[in-house]
Amino acid sequence: MPDLEDRTEGDPARFAASVPARSEAFPIKGCGALDWGMQSRLARIFRPSTRRTVMLAIDHGYFQGPTTGLERIDLSIVPLLPYADALMTTRGMVRSTIPPASGTPIVLRASGGPSVLRELSDEQIAVGMEDAARINASAVAVQVFIGGEYETQSVHNMTRLVDESQRYGIPVLAVTAVGKELTRDARYLRLATRICAELGAHVVKTYYCAEGFDTVTAACPVPLIMAGGKKLAELEALTMAYRAVEEGAAGVDMGRNIFQSHDPAAMIRAVGAVVHESAKPQAAYDQFFRPVPASA
Repeated sequence: MPDLEDRTEGDPARFAASVPARSEAFPIKGCGALDWGMQSRLARIFRPSTRRTVMLAIDHGYFQGPTTGLERIDLSIVPLLPYADALMTTRGMVRSTIPPASGTPIVLRASGGPSVLRELSDEQIAVGMEDAARINASAVAVQVFIGGEYETQSVHNMTRLVDESQRYGIPVLAVTAVGKELTRDARYLRLATRICAELGAHVVKTYYCAEGFDTVTAACPVPLIMAGGKKLAELEALTMAYRAVEEGAAGVDMGRNIFQSHDPAAMIRAVGAVVHESAKPQAAYDQFFRPVPASA
């Protein structure tokens, strides 16, 4: 039982009555009105010192099976975890392969269903929030197919997860999916990202476009992170990441451009320098990559 003599009495200075009480929200776009648990989880994903993230996406197997560079997650990805601010993956891979002691925040893939052999937009919710909480996920990710055959269904997947997210305090990351028949221009990306944000997504992931990307980030009232997309040459991918953050993105979520690089560890460190230190692409490349030996 506390000693009654330790009670603070008679010393007004200890109460600092003239100093307003401090209450600081996590300072990223659209975060101020969220509950404490939501903000705390977002502060795991977005580095507080820069309010940006380098997320490593390795969830490709949920619809396309073993992917080049992801055949053995334990060998190819686990060594990269110290350089990632967050890891986007599936619950099966978390429980089977990702070390619990790694400390890397998990963004959990929560939608799925069709494989590459079927219509990809026909996804359903594949993971409930309760299991995401068991895994201690920092966010859940759901695919949204604006303009796709099952557009409405995918939007409802997202809104159902948003409703559950309020109960569990786990943010929802909406991933805008672009089919082969849709153009990745600023007009389409503004449409897709704004719909996701308007319907409650706490973070949105989308592709970069060379013209007007700043209007995409400006029109989205929550943090927007850039998808890495198809494999590019390392310097080209670094340049895309640099331009995206300079034009308002709150970071990147890269997969193939990291784990399919000829030096994945160098690539993720170079991406980190671009995102968190605003390093120029060539400088980041020169800092982390060694010259590729000439073929014999």
